[in-house]
Amino acid sequence: MERDGVFLFHSVHRVMKAEKALKAAGLDVRLMPVPRQLSSDCGLSLAFFLRDRETAQVALEAAGCPAEETHALVAGAYRRLP
Repeated sequence: MERDGVFLFHSVHRVMKAEKALKAAGLDVRLMPVPRQLSSDCGLSLAFFLRDRETAQVALEAAGCPAEETHALVAGAYRRLP
């Protein structure tokens, strides 16, 4: 199953901190380059399963590193989520 969500951050430090927090919360995330359709200041993003979005956002808030943007992969294209 493909990860269908992407979190974007403004710095590599925040992405690394977020990855650590999400893995500590038991979530299956993957560090990856920002998809070409999107742009980000740091060039790295975290791919995750949308089914885990609420849990992931709570873990990111608790770690003090909320995502700057969240996107869903729908029919091969990324769509920004509120």
